[in-house]
Order: sequence, then C-alpha cells, then structure tokens
Amino acid sequence: MERSLRAARVATYVYFVLCGTLMGAWVVHIPAVEERVGISHATLGGLLVLLGLGAFAGMRMAGPLTDRLGARVVVPAGGVLCGATLVLPGLARDPWTLAGALFVFGACNGCLDVSMNAHAVHVEKAYGRPVMSGFHATFSVGGVLASLVAASAASAGLDLVASMAATGAVGIAIAVASARALLPADPAGAATRAADEAEASPTGKRRDTGGRVWLLAVLALMVMLCEGAANDWSALHLKDVLGAPASTAAFAYGTFAAAMTIGRLVTDRLVARFGSPAILRHGSAMAAVGITLVALGPWMWAAFAGWALFGLGLSGCVPQLFSAAGHADPAAAGANVSRVAGLGYVGMLAGPAVIGWLTHLVALNHAFVLLTLLCVTTAVAAGVLRTGPERTRRSEMARVGH
Repeated sequence: MERSLRAARVATYVYFVLCGTLMGAWVVHIPAVEERVGISHATLGGLLVLLGLGAFAGMRMAGPLTDRLGARVVVPAGGVLCGATLVLPGLARDPWTLAGALFVFGACNGCLDVSMNAHAVHVEKAYGRPVMSGFHATFSVGGVLASLVAASAASAGLDLVASMAATGAVGIAIAVASARALLPADPAGAATRAADEAEASPTGKRRDTGGRVWLLAVLALMVMLCEGAANDWSALHLKDVLGAPASTAAFAYGTFAAAMTIGRLVTDRLVARFGSPAILRHGSAMAAVGITLVALGPWMWAAFAGWALFGLGLSGCVPQLFSAAGHADPAAAGANVSRVAGLGYVGMLAGPAVIGWLTHLVALNHAFVLLTLLCVTTAVAAGVLRTGPERTRRSEMARVGH
C-alpha cells in the first residue's frame, strides 16, 4: 500500500507538471498565433476571455465526473484531451476559428486542472499530512519546461503547428503512461469512511457543507484576483510608475513568481506544524504588507521587496483553500474543488481588468490598495479553515507524528 501511495503521489506531480507545461506551451506561442491569425492585441484580449470561459465550464463538469467515475478515469482523460487540443489554436486561420479553439482547449485544461486537484486531495488524505502545496509548486515547473521546449523547437526550425502538435503528442503519451499509478475511486478506505461518519448529523444525513465551500470559493476569488493582477501589472508598475527600463521591469514578475514557487515548496511543512488557518492568515497578511509596500514605496528596491513578499505570502493560500474544499466532504471532493477553483479562476481573469479599470480613477500604484484590502479580508476570514474537517486532519497528523 505504501508503495502504491508513493507512486500515486509521483503521478500527481507528473500531472501537475503536465498541466503547467501544456498551458505554458500555449502562452509562449501567443505572439506567433496572433501574427498567424492577423489580429490586434485588443482582439486577442477579447478572445482570451473565451479561454477562461472554457476553463470554467470544464472545471464545473470535471468535478462531479471525478466524484462519479474516479480520478483514475478523469485525470488521464483530461490530460489526453488537453494534449490533443493544444494544437487547435495553432491551426486557426481567423478570429472565429481561434475563438472556438481557445474555448475547447480551455475546457480541456480546466477538466485536467480540477480532476488532478481532486486526486491531490485524496492523496493528501491518504498520507495523513499536508502535501497539496508541493503539487502546486510543480505546476510552475511546467511553465519553465514549456519555455525550454519552445526555444528548442525554434532552434530546430519547427514551425508553430509542428511545435504545438509535438508538445501535445508527448503530453498525451505522458497522460496515458501515468494513469495506472493513480489511486482508485475510494483511496482512503476505512479512514475516509470514518471521517464521513464523523461528519454525519445525528439523523444520519451528511452535514451540509455547501455554504462553507462557497465561502472558500469567495476567498479563492480574492486571492487569485491578487495573483492575476500581479501577473499582468507587476512589470508595468516598475516601468510606468518608477521609470525602470523594460529589461529591469521584467524582473518584477520574475521576483513574484520565484517567491511563489519557493513558498509553495516549503508550505507543506509549515501547514503540518502550524495548521492551514495560520498559513492562510499570516500568508495573506504578509501579502498585504508586500503589496502596500509596492503601492506606497517610491524606490525600486522597495518594489522588488514588496513583490517578493506578495508572492511569498500568497504562495500557500490557494492550495489550502483547494485542500479544505476537497476535505469538506470526501464523497464530493471533485465537485467542491470545482466550485472553489472555478470561482478562483474568475478572480484570476478579473484581476487585470479590475486594476485596469481603477487606473482610470487613480494612479496604478494606488489601485494596488484594493489588493491590500482583499488580502486583509482573507486574513480576517482565515478561521473558516478551522471548522470540522481541519480539526479532523490536524488530529490525524498528530497521530502519525507530523
């Protein structure tokens, strides 16, 4: 059992890297696709909304399917579909076909995203200790791999379609090869059933967790809105507000992303020691300090320090919200994760637009004060992670000595 559980954990890492790589393969080819189709930046921005809508639709479908069919079926299917549809944007010849391609690819990516997170919840429950943040850290590794693959393809003389098709084909092979190592539909066995019984009411009905899950989803929306804003506005902040050259400004996002990755690599150990509520509370508070430093600091070094603190603070927040959603009701882990991930993804897409709208009213750096307020709100609401399932998980970790 221990060997199969370790294999399932490794397979989950593989799917997270795969998801990050396939999405990254689309991102690094955006300029080439835009040129091939012959559209403006504004048109591309509108079409990217369809990518997000497709992802949201895929997430909402994949959650219940994962609960019904099991991750061993849905996760590899999502990986195969995501790999197969990666080439579609490269084949697009006009805005209409690109719109359809982005919606389909987004839906398949959303299916893989939610199903692999639902499986990660089962792996974490079977381990009896936090492992979720480590999975999210490897997603970032996929983006790095996508950049390396794209650079290698370009140096080898492969065109856009060939590069995306080759990456998708390798992704399909990896998705199929890793499927057997995934856990079956009831991964935690008796421990899961005991937890389910503990969550049941005296009348025998499972305690309603819907309201709590939607609260987790709202917190995910706020946290991921902050992430989305950092992705699109960090470099522009250094360039437009502080007057940094473009080459220097690019390091603002790099600083944020590196801090996010490092934070997620160490968060699991911190969760085992201090608990999820402490990570969410202190992490979002740290993020609030960081983005306030960015908003009010007049010096470039202060901005870099602020983006680093912002990334480090946010790094552990989303994994804890996903994990709490999955553990809230083990029988509906996929559906609950899809709610939290779906609404969080809306926040990720809305973040850049919200900040952009605020810049019509205030300076860019002052618009970041909204992110401070969202982080403070998340810190205040972190106690939602301390309800039933969190206490159960903490007691389980104490029993196994973590």
